[in-house]
Amino acid sequence: MTQILFKDINKKNLHTMKVYEGIGGYQSLKKAFSQKPEEIVEAVKASGLRGRGGAGFPTGLKWSFLAKDVFPRYLCCNADESEPGTCKDRELLLKNPHLLIEGMILCSYACRIETGYIYLRGEFHDLSLIMDKALAEAYAKGYLGKNILGSGFNLEIHTHLGAGAYICGEESALLNSLEGGRGEPRMKPPFPAVEGLYSKPTVINNVETLCVVPFIVNEGADKHAALGTEKSKGTKLVSVSGHVKKPGNYEIELGTPTSELIFNMAGGIQNDNKLKAFIPGGSSVPMLPADKVDTPYDYESLAAAGTMLGSGALIVIDDSINIVEATLRLISFYMHESCGKCTPCREGTRWLHQIVERIMQNKGQLEYITKLEDICDNMAFKAFCPLADACVAPVVSSIKYFRSDYEEYFKNVPAGASR
Repeated sequence: MTQILFKDINKKNLHTMKVYEGIGGYQSLKKAFSQKPEEIVEAVKASGLRGRGGAGFPTGLKWSFLAKDVFPRYLCCNADESEPGTCKDRELLLKNPHLLIEGMILCSYACRIETGYIYLRGEFHDLSLIMDKALAEAYAKGYLGKNILGSGFNLEIHTHLGAGAYICGEESALLNSLEGGRGEPRMKPPFPAVEGLYSKPTVINNVETLCVVPFIVNEGADKHAALGTEKSKGTKLVSVSGHVKKPGNYEIELGTPTSELIFNMAGGIQNDNKLKAFIPGGSSVPMLPADKVDTPYDYESLAAAGTMLGSGALIVIDDSINIVEATLRLISFYMHESCGKCTPCREGTRWLHQIVERIMQNKGQLEYITKLEDICDNMAFKAFCPLADACVAPVVSSIKYFRSDYEEYFKNVPAGASR
C-alpha cells in the first residue's frame, strides 16, 4: 500500500535536520521557488488534496479564496488535535516535525504569506519543544527567515500553545485564541480567507494537510491524484482505537474498506468479541452498526452510509458495550467543552446529558427518546460552530441503530418513577 506521510515515520532520528535532509527533505523548495506561486496553488488543486482536519474541503481551492492584493497575510497550522480518538497529527509532530515546516513553507510561498503560526493544543507542551528545536534548525539552514535560498521570499514561523480547549480546534475560535481573546467561534462570513487573523486574509490548514504538500510538489499533482478514489484522492492517516487488538495510526489509500482497517491492520476485535458499532471519523460523527463495516473509507462512501470521514479517527465498539453508556460518555465530553456562547449548544448539551443519565439510572420513560430527538433537532445547525452538531451525532445515530439498548433501561423502571 502506497504511503506518503508514514513512509519513513519510524526511521531513527527522523526529527533531526541531518536525517530529514538525508531522505530528501526540503528538496521541494528549490523546485517550488522556480515556479510562480499561483502554479503551486494550481498543482495542489489538480492533486485533489482535501483538508484532513475534518471538513474535507479542497485545499487548493481554499488557498485561492484569499482576498486579492490584501497584505499582510497569515498561515495558521491547526495542531489543536482535540477530537476524541484522534492522535495522528501528534505522531507527525513527534517524529517528523520538519515535514510540517516544509509544507508550511510551500503553502506560504504559494499564497504569498510571510508569517506563519503553529497552534498547538495545551497538552502538546512536549511537542512544542520539538517543533521549536526543528524551527531553529530550519532557520540555521536558511530554510526560514529572510531571502530563503536566495529566492527573495521571506517567512517567519512561530509556535503557540493553547490552553487545552477543544473549541479552539474550530478555525475561528483558534484565531480568537491566537489573538489573545476568549476561545469561541466567530460569525461567518467574513471567512478567514477574507478576514482572519488580525482581520487579514488567513489560510488555516490541519497538520496532516500541510504535510502532504511536499509530496505533491516533488512528485507531481498527477501522482497524488492517482491514489485513492475518483473524488477522494490520496492517502489518509487513520487513528484506530477502541476494542481492537492493535490500536494505532495507519496510513491507507482512500477507498480502502473499513473492515480492512479493523480486522487486518488493527488485528481484529479484542478478546475475539463481535463488532457492534464503529465511529468512522472521531467522536463528532454518527456511529454505524457492524453490518456497514465494509463501507469504503472515503469521504463520499461514508457520507452515503450516513456518517462522515471527519478527522480520521476510527473508534471500534464491541458487543460487550451498551451503546447508551458510550453515548453518555460522548455527550459528557461535549457538555464540558461547550464554550457557552450559543444557547442551543450551552443548554442542549446539558439537557441531553441529564436525560440520558436519567435513562441509565432506570428513571426514564419511553417518551424520553422522542424528547432526545426533539432536543437534537433544535441543536443541529443552529449554533456558530459544529460543536452542537457533534454532540447530536452520537445521540441520533445511537437511537437510530441501537434503540433496543435504550429500551433495556426502560424495562426496570420502578413503578411511579418521576418524570
